[in-house]
Amino acid sequence: MDIKKFVARRKALQISQIKLSAGICTQATLSKFERRGRVPSLAILEQLCARLGLIVDELNEDQASSVTQMRQELDHIERQLMMEDYQVVLQALNRIAVSEIAAVPLRMQYYYLSGLLKSLINGAVSDVCFDFDQILDDLDQTHETVFTPLAYVGLGVMYSRLSELAKAQFYFEKVHQAVKQALVNGDDQDYLRLLTMIFYTAEYEATREDFTTSNGLINDGVSLCSEQHVTYYLPRLKYLATANAIQQCQPDEQIQQLLSETVAFARINHNQVVEVKAAALRRRYLQARLGRYS
Repeated sequence: MDIKKFVARRKALQISQIKLSAGICTQATLSKFERRGRVPSLAILEQLCARLGLIVDELNEDQASSVTQMRQELDHIERQLMMEDYQVVLQALNRIAVSEIAAVPLRMQYYYLSGLLKSLINGAVSDVCFDFDQILDDLDQTHETVFTPLAYVGLGVMYSRLSELAKAQFYFEKVHQAVKQALVNGDDQDYLRLLTMIFYTAEYEATREDFTTSNGLINDGVSLCSEQHVTYYLPRLKYLATANAIQQCQPDEQIQQLLSETVAFARINHNQVVEVKAAALRRRYLQARLGRYS
């Protein structure tokens, strides 16, 4: 077992032994593991690794290569989903046999990606629920991982698209609470997934015309993008901010500025989906203005 990898990850994240072991085991148990290689129970080791974003199999040098490869593949698919490249995501997921994914966090990631994709492309309700049930009722029964609120996102999206708004509201309220808790705690290790929660909750609130909540979430998302120096979500957040501004009849100067920022970030990220949507939004906005003044 490669214990050095475990210790290096803990130090890189600047997590003390006391903080890492809290609620899982004693600091002495963790210290014995790190200094003497005395391995605690598998249940304890799995919890410690989960807090570091590791999988126990990654510490096993014989299995590390295959686990790392699968993690990289799923991470790539997750980025493509953020870019709204649904056809590519669908093809990539179809190439993976989930039965061959042994590591629990990776299985949760697979089911999250599969369920959210199906929600977004109006897949069968039974298929969406099956994917998220794997997380909520089996793999994350204690609801301690980031995949539980992500599953709530997918269920909220599904019910929103079905116009079952009471059910959508139920799930998005849970997501919003998870977002607020993460922002208060400064828990941004999974910042891209936090941005996913922020975006879809903001989008949902906009459909309810609760622009105060929606715009507040958009601002949180933009700030998080700035802090983490990432741009994946900026085109979508700016597009949503533009659509909200139009709905709220904000000044033309503000709307034009937001449209320009949306297109600029879309081009930087090679996000043609948002670029096309922004062009269509601009046309509708200009036509509406001409209609008002004609």
